[in-house]
Amino acid sequence: MSTEPEAASATAAASGGPKPVFRRVVVKLSGEAFAGSQDLGLDPERVDAIARAVKAVHGLGVDVALVIGGGNYVRGVSAAATGMDRATADYAGMLATLLNALPMQDTLERSGVVTRVLSALAVSEVAEPYIRRRAIRHLEKRRVVIFACGTGNPFFTTDTAAALRALEIGAEAILMGKQGVDGVYDGDPKLDPTVSFIPELTHREGIERGLRIMDTTALSLCMDNGLPIHVFGLDDERNIERVVRGERVGTIITTSGRDA
Repeated sequence: MSTEPEAASATAAASGGPKPVFRRVVVKLSGEAFAGSQDLGLDPERVDAIARAVKAVHGLGVDVALVIGGGNYVRGVSAAATGMDRATADYAGMLATLLNALPMQDTLERSGVVTRVLSALAVSEVAEPYIRRRAIRHLEKRRVVIFACGTGNPFFTTDTAAALRALEIGAEAILMGKQGVDGVYDGDPKLDPTVSFIPELTHREGIERGLRIMDTTALSLCMDNGLPIHVFGLDDERNIERVVRGERVGTIITTSGRDA
């Protein structure tokens, strides 16, 4: 009987192209990516396209976990800015991530990929509670895992949830798909067309330069534990597979002195 790594290699070889360079990854997706051209809600075609990309990566033998934002419904910081209590706004944002996790689970399972949603908040009728060992066991059984409801605590973003869960499950990298940009720039390319693309930098540089990669709590957590982050455009969902196969797509963020 072949071992799991051997089986994964055989799967990757059969699919053609370079073998995956990661064994286990966390894919961080913004809620806005699910809205497509809409201002709010879900675009079924976008959800289908992202699910196909996740299935392709999973088919390479890579363990895949997803953390999905809820910005296509509500963002805690934005809601708090309108006068809502910040903790209440953040809890609403956590529940919004569940509204994205369930359709993604449904889409993946209709395509033949067994998927489990693990929630940091108790919603036992629709999702399992997050338990670290249970999450790892699901991955070992070749299931895609979707982490919903952030960390379960207000004042923390889904970026921090992605960093925390990645470390807890032993992921080798965070793959961060961005909507409308193809990596990290030294400014906002939507406002200033003269900004420069940054192909590689360290976590510390990202924090010190105030680059809008992810929040500083998440970046610090990744820096302290040497967890690399790959930032790329999600306009082409196939970029997820390209990164997993080792192609230089977007921006790589590593800790100084460590390899990507």
